[in-house]
Amino acid sequence: MKIYSAPDLHKIDQNTIEQEGITSLELMERAASAVVYEIVSRYPRNKDICIFAGPGNNGGDALAVARLLLVEGYNPQIFLFMTAAQLSPDCQANHERLKAEFPSAQLDEITKSFRPPHLTADTLVIDGLFGTGLNKPLAGGFTSLVEYINDSQAYVISIDIPSGLMSDWVQKNEARHIIRAHITYTFQYPKLAFFFRENEPYVGKWQVLDIGLKPDSATDASSRFYCIESKDIASIIRRREKFSDKRTYGHGLLVSGRYGMMGATVLAAKAAMHSGIGLTTVHSPRCGNVIMQTSVPEALYEPDAEDLVCSDVTINPRYNALGIGPGLGYGAKQTSCLLKLLSDGIKIPTVFDADALHILARQPELLDLLPAGSIITPHIGEFERLYECIIDSDSHRLQQAIAMAAQYNIIIVLKGAHTAIISPKGEVYINNCGNNGMATAGSGDVLTGIITSLLAQGYDSLKAAVLAVHLHAIAGDIAAQENCEEYISAQDIISHLGKAFKKIRSCDK
Repeated sequence: MKIYSAPDLHKIDQNTIEQEGITSLELMERAASAVVYEIVSRYPRNKDICIFAGPGNNGGDALAVARLLLVEGYNPQIFLFMTAAQLSPDCQANHERLKAEFPSAQLDEITKSFRPPHLTADTLVIDGLFGTGLNKPLAGGFTSLVEYINDSQAYVISIDIPSGLMSDWVQKNEARHIIRAHITYTFQYPKLAFFFRENEPYVGKWQVLDIGLKPDSATDASSRFYCIESKDIASIIRRREKFSDKRTYGHGLLVSGRYGMMGATVLAAKAAMHSGIGLTTVHSPRCGNVIMQTSVPEALYEPDAEDLVCSDVTINPRYNALGIGPGLGYGAKQTSCLLKLLSDGIKIPTVFDADALHILARQPELLDLLPAGSIITPHIGEFERLYECIIDSDSHRLQQAIAMAAQYNIIIVLKGAHTAIISPKGEVYINNCGNNGMATAGSGDVLTGIITSLLAQGYDSLKAAVLAVHLHAIAGDIAAQENCEEYISAQDIISHLGKAFKKIRSCDK
């Protein structure tokens, strides 16, 4: 699913109107009907409802919602703020229609002074003050209104986007002057702002309502942001041929582990073996021999010359992909090992994770030696070490990751609640599944194993990263559904990879 900017969403509205031969008012009615359907499905007719409508098109949406709720037998209090020079044409049209069809409705037209209604925990507030057209922080009396709503115990629904929040990149704004919605009903496409940690208090839960918007080729091409959905990537999962053998599905090399940290290697190797790879070889220090041979007997074991750490590795021509970093450590010998690999030139698709990233952060000049198309998988802390500064927001972090992916011609898997995969061309694929139970030791090692497996099977680097992240998250969701978030361990994610493959494949039928 594409994620469009506010200007592009306006163009898409206009294109839909032209293609379908409808008016903007009819499109607004369609949006309002979708919101009302959700409200009617959840709340009784005697629910105490307060609707706050601004002077623009978001206010027009809110007035249409008010009228349709009156049709359904609700009796909302409606507050229309007419403090601007004039209402937008569609807001004005819905204002007139509301008064004509329901002359006795509880409609308060605010022009100057405003006495706010009493809001309680039983009140449902519908926020239609400002939408995606907002391009500057709220000011004047609207800030007091937002603070009043936020300080109340009312349950808040925002139409399309919480008032005061910018729909794209985060801009400086006073946190008190943004509506804190419990749920946001957004139209057709999610907003980029919804995926940033700093905006969670405002957006709450969000749900996309299909209102039949139709992007044209220009707006479709201009968007570089995508929300990953199973139906979009089901077709990229490769079919396994009847007349095939283990070599058909590639041979991956994992360079991983040190004394006391072989568990990371076990998890990465198991994840690789359960993601479709034909052969996996693990290069680890000699202390890991018994552990690997007993924990993952399907994997081949290649001992390092050292007993406790990895010091040197040769990439044999038989290997199709390399994963390096889980449990590796970042001492002098491991650093020398990575430096030699990069200096000699890695010729196969590679994913760098965990301690390999720590080494790169300590010697940033090594970033210039990363092979084009390499994948790095930093979590927030690892990315900040690579970038050599503390980054204050998800929005800023994503912008820096886009720049870094282009600078080094690599793919960055920026791990988090909404993991983002960034291509060197600036394309951003944002994952919207997974759960907080996956915030557990070894989860990242599992992801590295899956990516290595897919690379070895011949998936190109970007598709491998996108598919691996989604598989990993779906497996975590299935594990949570069968038990609970608190129960999940990295092993549980691995054990549910098979069901994750099945679930994604089923979307292609």
